[in-house]
Amino acid sequence: MPAAGVATSAQIARIVRNCLERGGSVEIDGLGAFRPGRRGGFIFEPRVRPKVFLAYAVEDYPAANRLYDDFLRHGFDAWLDRRKLLPGQNWPRAIEQAISVSDFFVACFSERSGGKRGNFQSELRYALDCATRLPLDQVYFIPVRLEECRVPPRISREFQYVDLFPNWESGFRRILAAVRKQLRARGVAAA
Repeated sequence: MPAAGVATSAQIARIVRNCLERGGSVEIDGLGAFRPGRRGGFIFEPRVRPKVFLAYAVEDYPAANRLYDDFLRHGFDAWLDRRKLLPGQNWPRAIEQAISVSDFFVACFSERSGGKRGNFQSELRYALDCATRLPLDQVYFIPVRLEECRVPPRISREFQYVDLFPNWESGFRRILAAVRKQLRARGVAAA
């Protein structure tokens, strides 16, 4: 029996069905949306948007949040812990899963993140491990500098970074150009 406040799959199905029968649509994050069909019934419209994981130090949340909004605005499925993690979710497992299924990993560097211990460093290591399984010419790991700062030597030796300062828009256009070019090379419709 489910815990108090936890909906069963039958209850969720009933809620979805009621919404659709009233003419509404139901979107399932990352999968697509159920919509009422023209002749009754329902249709499912899959939504496949390139996934971008954003890694940052907690002090850099405002900049990471801005990146999240910018990626969404340009048709990407951005992943930011504070916007995607659900209450009670096993966050270390959810973060590893999100990194492993992402098309791109954007690492946000600043003076605050460089020497800091913790989750940011763990995410970097896991993403670098994921990158080792990809073809050498495939763009996946994208280092971004939020301000004048040092990028760790291991990363700066292997990956070209992008500066989002002094002109955020110019730096973001460079990131978009790189990911769109990579998506075309993979034969994926660019966002």
